[in-house]
Amino acid sequence: MKKFILAFFTLLILASCNKEVSKTNLHLTGNIKGLKKGTLYIQRVVDTSLVAIDTINIDGNSKFETDVDLKSSEMLYLFLDRGVTNSKDNNILFFAEPGKMNVDTNLDSYLSSAKITGSKNQEKYEEYLKINTRFRDENLDLIEKKFNAIKSNNSKALDSINAKQDNNTKRKYLFATNFAINNRGYEVAPYIALTDIYDINIKYLDTIQKSMSPKVAQSLYGKKLTQYVAKIKAQK
Repeated sequence: MKKFILAFFTLLILASCNKEVSKTNLHLTGNIKGLKKGTLYIQRVVDTSLVAIDTINIDGNSKFETDVDLKSSEMLYLFLDRGVTNSKDNNILFFAEPGKMNVDTNLDSYLSSAKITGSKNQEKYEEYLKINTRFRDENLDLIEKKFNAIKSNNSKALDSINAKQDNNTKRKYLFATNFAINNRGYEVAPYIALTDIYDINIKYLDTIQKSMSPKVAQSLYGKKLTQYVAKIKAQK
Protein backbone atom coordinates (compact mmCIF):
# COMPACT_ATOMS: atom_id res chain seq x y z
CA MET A 1 0.00 0.00 0.00
CA LYS A 2 2.83 2.39 0.89
CA LYS A 3 4.48 1.68 -2.46
CA PHE A 4 1.18 2.44 -4.23
CA ILE A 5 0.78 5.78 -2.40
CA LEU A 6 4.41 6.70 -3.15
CA ALA A 7 3.95 5.86 -6.84
CA PHE A 8 0.70 7.88 -6.92
CA PHE A 9 2.34 11.02 -5.49
CA THR A 10 5.31 10.60 -7.83
CA LEU A 11 2.92 10.65 -10.78
CA LEU A 12 1.24 13.78 -9.40
CA ILE A 13 4.61 15.54 -9.13
CA LEU A 14 5.56 14.54 -12.67
CA ALA A 15 2.23 15.75 -13.99
CA SER A 16 2.72 19.05 -12.19
CA CYS A 17 6.18 19.42 -13.71
CA ASN A 18 4.85 18.65 -17.18
CA LYS A 19 2.20 21.32 -16.81
CA GLU A 20 4.88 23.78 -15.81
CA VAL A 21 7.02 22.93 -18.83
CA SER A 22 4.17 23.08 -21.31
CA LYS A 23 2.67 26.38 -20.15
CA THR A 24 4.09 28.25 -23.17
CA ASN A 25 1.32 29.49 -25.45
CA LEU A 26 3.16 31.04 -28.41
CA HIS A 27 4.96 28.84 -30.93
CA LEU A 28 7.23 31.09 -32.99
CA THR A 29 8.89 29.89 -36.19
CA GLY A 30 10.89 31.74 -38.80
CA ASN A 31 13.58 31.87 -41.42
CA ILE A 32 16.37 34.41 -41.96
CA LYS A 33 17.56 33.72 -45.48
CA GLY A 34 21.30 34.09 -45.89
CA LEU A 35 22.12 33.81 -42.19
CA LYS A 36 24.73 31.12 -41.56
CA LYS A 37 25.75 31.95 -38.02
CA GLY A 38 24.44 34.32 -35.39
CA THR A 39 22.24 34.67 -32.33
CA LEU A 40 18.62 35.73 -32.07
CA TYR A 41 17.26 37.27 -28.89
CA ILE A 42 13.55 37.58 -28.20
CA GLN A 43 13.18 40.68 -26.06
CA ARG A 44 10.40 42.45 -24.18
CA VAL A 45 10.26 45.86 -22.55
CA VAL A 46 10.57 45.72 -18.77
CA ASP A 47 10.18 49.18 -17.23
CA THR A 48 12.14 51.15 -19.84
CA SER A 49 14.71 48.53 -20.84
CA LEU A 50 14.77 45.67 -23.34
CA VAL A 51 15.25 42.33 -21.59
CA ALA A 52 15.97 39.03 -23.38
CA ILE A 53 13.44 36.30 -22.58
CA ASP A 54 14.78 33.70 -25.02
CA THR A 55 17.99 33.03 -26.97
CA ILE A 56 18.21 31.15 -30.28
CA ASN A 57 21.57 30.14 -31.74
CA ILE A 58 21.80 29.92 -35.53
CA ASP A 59 24.55 27.66 -36.83
CA GLY A 60 24.21 26.53 -40.44
CA ASN A 61 20.41 26.42 -40.56
CA SER A 62 18.66 29.75 -41.11
CA LYS A 63 15.32 28.38 -39.89
CA PHE A 64 14.39 28.61 -36.23
CA GLU A 65 11.58 27.84 -33.83
CA THR A 66 10.90 28.40 -30.16
CA ASP A 67 8.11 28.57 -27.58
CA VAL A 68 7.30 31.63 -25.49
CA ASP A 69 5.02 32.11 -22.51
CA LEU A 70 2.74 35.13 -22.97
CA LYS A 71 0.52 36.28 -20.15
CA SER A 72 -1.00 38.77 -22.55
CA SER A 73 -0.57 39.87 -26.16
CA GLU A 74 2.37 42.26 -26.26
CA MET A 75 4.94 43.88 -28.51
CA LEU A 76 8.18 41.88 -28.60
CA TYR A 77 11.50 42.39 -30.39
CA LEU A 78 13.50 39.89 -32.44
CA PHE A 79 17.07 41.14 -32.14
CA LEU A 80 19.76 39.73 -34.41
CA ASP A 81 23.35 39.62 -33.19
CA ARG A 82 25.28 39.15 -36.43
CA GLY A 83 28.47 38.21 -34.60
CA VAL A 84 30.80 40.53 -36.52
CA THR A 85 29.05 43.87 -36.60
CA ASN A 86 25.74 45.24 -35.43
CA SER A 87 23.64 47.12 -37.94
CA LYS A 88 20.83 49.55 -37.20
CA ASP A 89 18.72 47.12 -39.21
CA ASN A 90 18.82 44.44 -36.52
CA ASN A 91 15.63 44.58 -34.44
CA ILE A 92 12.21 43.45 -35.67
CA LEU A 93 9.24 44.71 -33.70
CA PHE A 94 6.31 42.27 -33.71
CA PHE A 95 3.00 42.12 -31.88
CA ALA A 96 3.02 38.69 -30.29
CA GLU A 97 -0.14 36.87 -29.25
CA PRO A 98 -0.92 33.30 -28.19
CA GLY A 99 -0.99 30.75 -31.00
CA LYS A 100 1.37 30.14 -33.91
CA MET A 101 3.38 32.96 -35.47
CA ASN A 102 6.01 33.07 -38.20
CA VAL A 103 8.70 35.60 -39.10
CA ASP A 104 10.33 35.42 -42.54
CA THR A 105 13.09 37.82 -43.59
CA ASN A 106 16.62 37.88 -45.01
CA LEU A 107 20.03 38.88 -43.75
CA ASP A 108 20.64 41.81 -46.13
CA SER A 109 17.42 43.66 -45.26
CA TYR A 110 16.55 42.09 -41.94
CA LEU A 111 14.08 44.74 -40.82
CA SER A 112 12.54 46.03 -44.05
CA SER A 113 11.95 42.56 -45.56
CA ALA A 114 10.32 41.07 -42.48
CA LYS A 115 6.98 39.36 -43.09
CA ILE A 116 5.11 38.49 -39.91
CA THR A 117 2.06 36.22 -39.90
CA GLY A 118 -0.18 34.59 -37.33
CA SER A 119 -1.14 37.63 -35.24
CA LYS A 120 -4.30 39.67 -35.71
CA ASN A 121 -2.81 42.45 -33.58
CA GLN A 122 0.21 42.53 -35.91
CA GLU A 123 -2.11 42.86 -38.92
CA LYS A 124 -3.93 45.76 -37.27
CA TYR A 125 -0.66 47.43 -36.30
CA GLU A 126 0.68 47.20 -39.86
CA GLU A 127 -2.60 48.67 -41.11
CA TYR A 128 -2.15 51.54 -38.66
CA LEU A 129 1.49 52.12 -39.62
CA LYS A 130 0.67 52.22 -43.33
CA ILE A 131 -1.50 55.31 -42.88
CA ASN A 132 0.49 56.81 -40.01
CA THR A 133 3.60 56.83 -42.24
CA ARG A 134 1.90 59.40 -44.46
CA PHE A 135 1.77 61.88 -41.58
CA ARG A 136 5.45 61.25 -40.82
CA ASP A 137 6.47 61.73 -44.45
CA GLU A 138 4.44 64.92 -44.70
CA ASN A 139 6.09 66.26 -41.56
CA LEU A 140 9.56 65.47 -42.92
CA ASP A 141 8.69 67.38 -46.09
CA LEU A 142 7.50 70.34 -44.00
CA ILE A 143 10.69 70.26 -41.92
CA GLU A 144 12.75 70.60 -45.09
CA LYS A 145 10.60 73.52 -46.27
CA LYS A 146 10.85 75.09 -42.84
CA PHE A 147 14.63 74.90 -42.93
CA ASN A 148 14.68 76.62 -46.32
CA ALA A 149 12.28 79.32 -45.10
CA ILE A 150 14.48 80.03 -42.08
CA LYS A 151 17.56 80.07 -44.30
CA SER A 152 15.99 82.62 -46.65
CA ASN A 153 14.46 84.58 -43.76
CA ASN A 154 10.97 84.19 -45.25
CA SER A 155 8.72 84.81 -42.23
CA LYS A 156 5.48 84.56 -44.23
CA ALA A 157 6.39 81.11 -45.54
CA LEU A 158 7.53 80.08 -42.05
CA ASP A 159 4.16 81.00 -40.51
CA SER A 160 2.38 79.00 -43.20
CA ILE A 161 4.60 75.96 -42.65
CA ASN A 162 4.11 76.12 -38.86
CA ALA A 163 0.35 76.15 -39.36
CA LYS A 164 0.58 73.14 -41.69
CA GLN A 165 2.71 71.26 -39.16
CA ASP A 166 0.17 71.91 -36.41
CA ASN A 167 -2.63 70.71 -38.66
CA ASN A 168 -0.67 67.60 -39.64
CA THR A 169 -0.10 66.75 -35.96
CA LYS A 170 -3.80 67.20 -35.15
CA ARG A 171 -4.78 64.94 -38.04
CA LYS A 172 -2.23 62.33 -36.95
CA TYR A 173 -3.54 62.32 -33.36
CA LEU A 174 -7.17 62.22 -34.48
CA PHE A 175 -6.45 59.28 -36.78
CA ALA A 176 -4.68 57.37 -33.97
CA THR A 177 -7.58 58.04 -31.59
CA ASN A 178 -10.21 56.88 -34.08
CA PHE A 179 -8.15 53.81 -35.00
CA ALA A 180 -7.82 52.80 -31.35
CA ILE A 181 -11.56 53.25 -30.72
CA ASN A 182 -12.53 51.37 -33.90
CA ASN A 183 -10.22 48.50 -32.88
CA ARG A 184 -11.25 48.41 -29.23
CA GLY A 185 -11.33 44.61 -29.30
CA TYR A 186 -7.57 44.32 -29.91
CA GLU A 187 -4.64 44.95 -27.59
CA VAL A 188 -3.10 47.16 -30.26
CA ALA A 189 -5.64 49.87 -29.28
CA PRO A 190 -4.22 50.70 -25.81
CA TYR A 191 -0.68 50.10 -27.13
CA ILE A 192 -1.10 52.89 -29.72
CA ALA A 193 -2.62 55.16 -27.09
CA LEU A 194 0.35 54.61 -24.76
CA THR A 195 3.12 54.88 -27.35
CA ASP A 196 1.93 57.33 -30.00
CA ILE A 197 -0.58 59.72 -28.39
CA TYR A 198 0.21 59.57 -24.68
CA ASP A 199 0.43 63.39 -24.60
CA ILE A 200 -2.94 64.03 -26.27
CA ASN A 201 -5.76 65.71 -24.36
CA ILE A 202 -6.83 63.41 -21.52
CA LYS A 203 -10.44 63.33 -22.75
CA TYR A 204 -9.34 61.36 -25.83
CA LEU A 205 -7.30 58.88 -23.81
CA ASP A 206 -10.23 58.55 -21.43
CA THR A 207 -12.53 57.75 -24.38
CA ILE A 208 -10.13 55.07 -25.66
CA GLN A 209 -9.80 53.59 -22.17
CA LYS A 210 -13.56 53.42 -21.64
CA SER A 211 -14.17 51.94 -25.09
CA MET A 212 -11.88 48.91 -24.58
CA SER A 213 -13.54 45.50 -24.60
CA PRO A 214 -13.48 43.64 -21.25
CA LYS A 215 -10.78 41.28 -22.58
CA VAL A 216 -8.54 44.12 -23.76
CA ALA A 217 -9.11 46.06 -20.53
CA GLN A 218 -7.58 43.11 -18.62
CA SER A 219 -4.58 42.82 -20.96
CA LEU A 220 -1.08 44.14 -20.29
CA TYR A 221 -1.57 47.38 -22.22
CA GLY A 222 -5.20 47.71 -21.20
CA LYS A 223 -4.22 47.79 -17.52
CA LYS A 224 -1.34 50.17 -18.24
CA LEU A 225 -3.65 52.58 -20.07
CA THR A 226 -6.18 52.48 -17.23
CA GLN A 227 -3.41 53.26 -14.73
CA TYR A 228 -2.00 56.02 -16.92
CA VAL A 229 -5.37 57.74 -17.39
CA ALA A 230 -6.03 57.55 -13.63
CA LYS A 231 -2.61 59.07 -12.92
CA ILE A 232 -3.17 61.99 -15.34
CA LYS A 233 -6.61 62.68 -13.90
CA ALA A 234 -5.20 62.69 -10.36
CA GLN A 235 -2.69 65.38 -11.34
CA LYS A 236 -5.40 67.77 -12.52
